[in-house]
Amino acid sequence: MKEIEFVAKSEQDTMRLGNALAQVLPPQALVALQGTLGAGKTNLTKAIAVALEVPADQVLSPTFTLCNEYQGNRPIYHLDLYRITDEDELLEIGFDEYLQKPGLTIVEWADRYDAALPAGRITVDIEVMDESTRRFLVRGETAEYESCVGELVAYLG
Repeated sequence: MKEIEFVAKSEQDTMRLGNALAQVLPPQALVALQGTLGAGKTNLTKAIAVALEVPADQVLSPTFTLCNEYQGNRPIYHLDLYRITDEDELLEIGFDEYLQKPGLTIVEWADRYDAALPAGRITVDIEVMDESTRRFLVRGETAEYESCVGELVAYLG
């Protein structure tokens, strides 16, 4: 499992990471975001979406809608599992179907249902260091995604 650590000291740094992720992810990919409330999961999603030409004001937390869909250079499915009560409800919202759709699927609170996620994914753990600093631990869970992490290292310099 290949992983990198990226420390963002500003929103611009988070935008840089999101842009880099958007460049290295395959056309159909899963990004699992994990972190506490307010850690920056939606901000990182916004950064990825903006890099894929989605207007920033369209990218909102899907906490109450469960899934927001955006159309940029490729489709983006932005899911939030915070309010999902069990795996049955996860299936009821069509979670498996989103994973099969062409495009990028980004899942906030992915750690709540880790066992339901496919192995093939990038996982991003986000830790709040202080008010404006976040530590991102990005890891590829399979060989395909490990190569993405390798590209990410090169892209971020």
